[in-house]
Amino acid sequence: MTKVKVENLTKIFGKRFTKASSLLAQGKSKTEILKETGATVGVNKVNFSVETGEIFVIIGLSGSGKSTLIRLLNRLIEPTSGKIWIDNQELAGMDKKELLEVRRKKMSMVFQNFGLFPNRTVLQNVEYGLEVQGLPKDTREQKAKEALELVGLENYGQQLPSQLSGGMQQRVGLARALANDPDILLMDEAFSALDPLNRKDMQDQLLDLQDKMQKTIIFITHDLNEALRIGDHIMIMRDGSIVQIGTPEEILTEPADEYVERFIEDVDRSRVYTASNVMIRPEIVYIEKDGPRVALKRMREAGTSSIFVVRRNRELVGIVHAPEVLQLVKDHATSLESVVHKDIPTTSPSTPLTDIIEDISTATMPTAVVEDGKLRGIIIRGSVLAALAGNEVSFNG
Repeated sequence: MTKVKVENLTKIFGKRFTKASSLLAQGKSKTEILKETGATVGVNKVNFSVETGEIFVIIGLSGSGKSTLIRLLNRLIEPTSGKIWIDNQELAGMDKKELLEVRRKKMSMVFQNFGLFPNRTVLQNVEYGLEVQGLPKDTREQKAKEALELVGLENYGQQLPSQLSGGMQQRVGLARALANDPDILLMDEAFSALDPLNRKDMQDQLLDLQDKMQKTIIFITHDLNEALRIGDHIMIMRDGSIVQIGTPEEILTEPADEYVERFIEDVDRSRVYTASNVMIRPEIVYIEKDGPRVALKRMREAGTSSIFVVRRNRELVGIVHAPEVLQLVKDHATSLESVVHKDIPTTSPSTPLTDIIEDISTATMPTAVVEDGKLRGIIIRGSVLAALAGNEVSFNG
């Protein structure tokens, strides 16, 4: 279900915005318009939608228009043209009272610089939005305490912001946003001021909260690794325009143009890819019908020294190795049962590559990718290296 919809949203800064709009319609670039009119194109005919309960990440370099865009969404900045719908309500048609109600109850914003009042306690900071709404003290205090508990700061309510670390202060900012119980969280570079360790902790915190609360989150960042880690969909911007929208995997495997290719070239793919992204089709034999001779033949054809054994429904049984299977042939055996090794490394399709890469690098046999007991694929070192190098791993089956 669509929560936020944006159509042809444009923002031009400067007095000659009419002339700038005309030049924009002619296909002139942001730089050309600035030179000719002195006006700056902040956002250029942007179209996108955000589904209920997803984390939608907007990413771009400085000057790409991402921070302007997020302020257009709650009309902290008025658009030059275009439309914004929240739950099928068009924001431009709202009067000041209706817009204020949306900001107070449907949207909350978390900023990069925390924005905490230094002379208020942590609890009082979290209460602030509820206080502005005129809620009774007991009610807002209870809601604030619940929000602090959500972010793991239930014991810090009486401290001042200056007594907390940067990461803890950002948690207070997040708790303040959550205290209103908004449908939509707007997060503008919310973790950018944090050191790498605190930043990862806050990413984990956000993902944990999302599992519980299923908010619609629009998250601004300039860090692609962060975008790929937390985003359900990612929108890449450049000079006020959209370059590409896609899932993390689509961004990595199907970059829209050379700009996106350059953008993703240094990304840590091991934190984005899962086992399903790097698995390949396994060579298999069926325990019910295939014997040692069939197993040896398939190993020779595939150029491997081992082969996986499954049941007819692809339930994983184990793996057999060429020397032992050859001995069965010499012994005139007809079943593989006696040489099947069942103690083999396994993982699920959704396991992040970063969690298993060390084990795969030292394993003496492929890792089986198993779901509901059934063999879906296998991971070998070569397929992992290919994926990390940016080469697509294909799996047909």
